[in-house]
Parts: sequence; C-alpha cells; structure tokens
Amino acid sequence: MPGKVPRVALLHFGAALRSAQAADPVDMPDILLRMAEDLGATDVVIYLIDFAQATLEPIPSRGAHPEVFQPEDVATTMAGRAFVDQRAVCAERDEGDRMWVPIVEGSNRTGVLALTVPAATEAIIGACTELGLLAGYLIGTQARATDVFDRYRRRRAMSLAASMQWDLLPPLVLKTARLVVAGLVEPAYEVGGDCFDYAIDDATLNLSVMDAMGHGVGSALISALAVGCYRHDRREDRALSVMHARLDACLAEQLQRFSFATGQLVRVDLHSGVMTWTNAGHPQPLLVRGGRVIRELECPPTPPWGLQSIQGASAVTVAAEALEPGDSVLFYTDGVIEARRLDGELFGVEHLADLVGQHASDHLEPEEIVRRLVRSVLAHQTGDLTDDATLVLVQWKGPSPRG
Repeated sequence: MPGKVPRVALLHFGAALRSAQAADPVDMPDILLRMAEDLGATDVVIYLIDFAQATLEPIPSRGAHPEVFQPEDVATTMAGRAFVDQRAVCAERDEGDRMWVPIVEGSNRTGVLALTVPAATEAIIGACTELGLLAGYLIGTQARATDVFDRYRRRRAMSLAASMQWDLLPPLVLKTARLVVAGLVEPAYEVGGDCFDYAIDDATLNLSVMDAMGHGVGSALISALAVGCYRHDRREDRALSVMHARLDACLAEQLQRFSFATGQLVRVDLHSGVMTWTNAGHPQPLLVRGGRVIRELECPPTPPWGLQSIQGASAVTVAAEALEPGDSVLFYTDGVIEARRLDGELFGVEHLADLVGQHASDHLEPEEIVRRLVRSVLAHQTGDLTDDATLVLVQWKGPSPRG
C-alpha cells in the first residue's frame, strides 16, 4: 500500500520513543547510538549548528573515537555540505563509508549526524537519513528540559540580551505544502533588540518583525514586551490594525517615555496568497518573483510603536499585495542595509536586492538564502556589526488541497 510505514520501522521508532520517555534528556545521543549500532554503524557523532549558523559543534558520546569530536565548518566540510544541501553525503574510507545526514527538527535545520557504515547502500543511506529525522525529533522534544544542547550550540559566551532574544524566537524555519518561513538574527551572540515571530493556522500565516531601540538588555526588554503583546492579541484573533494600535499603547504605557520599536505586522491568506500588513516606521519589504527582486512593497508607515501618541496619532494603513505562487517576500531590519565597511560604504538596499536575486535564481532553499545573506552582511562589516541585523523570508508556494 503506497505510503504505508513498514511494521519494522514502526517498531524501531516506537522503541526509541519509549526509551526517550523514561530517559534523562542528556541521554538522547546514547539512544541514537544504540539505533545506529543496529545498522552496523560506528563512530557516531551528533553535530548541532551553532547560533551563528557557521559551525557544526559535536556532542561527545561513548560511540566514537575522541579524535572525531572536532567542530566542522559549514562552508568547507562534508558535514557542512550535508547541512546546506539537506541530503546525505558519503565518502569512502579505509574502515568503511563515512556518512553525514541532516538532523531536522520539524522543518528546522538542527545539525548533522555522522556515522561510519560498512557499505553505503541505498537502503543504508535511507535508514541513516531517517535516523537523522528521529535525532531531530528526540533533541527537539527534550531541549526544553535541559541546557546541554544549548551549551553545545554556543561557540563563545552569549550576552544576557542575546540569551533573552533567542528564547523569544520561534523555530528559524517552517516548511509546509503552502509556504516556507526562514529567519535569522545577527550578531548571534550579542543580539539585543531585533526579533521576529510567526504562527500558522489552517488558513493564515501571521508574522511580525520588530526592531527595538537601543542595544543590550534594555532593547531586549522592549522586544519581550512587544512580542508578548503581539502574541496575546494574535491569539485573540484581533485585526491587524487593532493589534498595531494596541502595540503602540502597550509600549507607551509600560515603558519610559521615548522608548519605542519599529516593525511590521503581516498576514498571508494561504488560500489566495493575499498578503496584508502594517508598518510602524520600518524598512519596506522586497518582493521576489521569478528569481529576482521586482520592487519594494509600500505601506504608509505610522510612527514607531510607543511614539504614536507623542508624535500625534495617525491612521493605521493596512496595505495589501496579491502574491503569485512561488513569490517570496523578504523582511529585514535597518541593521542589514546600514552595515558599513571601513571606507564608509553602506550595504544598502540595492546590494541586498542583487544578492537576493542571485541566490533565488540559483534555486536555493529560503533558509539557505537567508543564511548566505547574513554571512554577506557580516563580511561587509568585517564580522563586527554595530546594530542587529534580522532577515525573514516568506515564500508562498500556492494553494494546496488538504492531504
């Protein structure tokens, strides 16, 4: 029967879930190791992607030789290729075939599973790939009960503000039959005021992109309040214009005078592709169609949230754009286009649009487009950003029947 899961696979999956249910969260690597041993695998290593999405960090376990526990660069290694391409990568070795398969938590790229097998047959590659999916599931379900996985993702100390911001963020990637959402924030270990949030229901994607004033903990507190207010009103199913006005009132009431945040509130009808949004003093998003940026999307802005009563209340405009299947919209904060080289040259909207078009025309996945854009921003300012830089790419694939 097409699509039917073999009983042996269900038994293995069920055994892993039962083991995880009664295990200490930090024992997840050992559960995966036992399943890998059933495939004849040795030197099993779990790599987690670091917060900057530049390095794969190994989690030591009892199943591999100590010399294999070395970080792997995403841009230059076989493990990195498996992470970027999201497919199994194999290399022949004297002791057998070394394999790297993606670890995926839902849609989110979590890391890479490396293991050595006697021979990388089609069946073994398929089994190892599914083991990578199981690894993502087990790590994802246990991550909230332990800090171990979070620690291995950190290549250096993280500021308090950045730690607060990362706890606010949703999964960096969401993929369904109708859309993809991919986002990233930098500098990963010091980010203070930038954040984004989203939620999807049967018919609608809700998205917010926010940039709080200032830096450090003060900015993180503004973001926390703004995201909390947005989530509350979103779950109450309020209209965009109402959520926009209530965000302004909330920040003005709860924060010191002249504290504010810019941002956009967005809704995409997943059946029709109609995108509506409001703008609170934030850079205009870019519309990507056919492998190139065709224009900026315009929405008359209000003053930033928290300042509208001070600067004079203005009507909230809800702009609309009819997306075509395959269209993408890139939302970003000003830290992206205001990144500055030593000679003073800004990164700029035009350069951003050029890079987006290049990556889109190469048919890269949205999450990889966003990752490469962030690396380009860091390279432009020699890796030392003076302001947070956030990118969120939304791709509407078109309506699809319920399966």
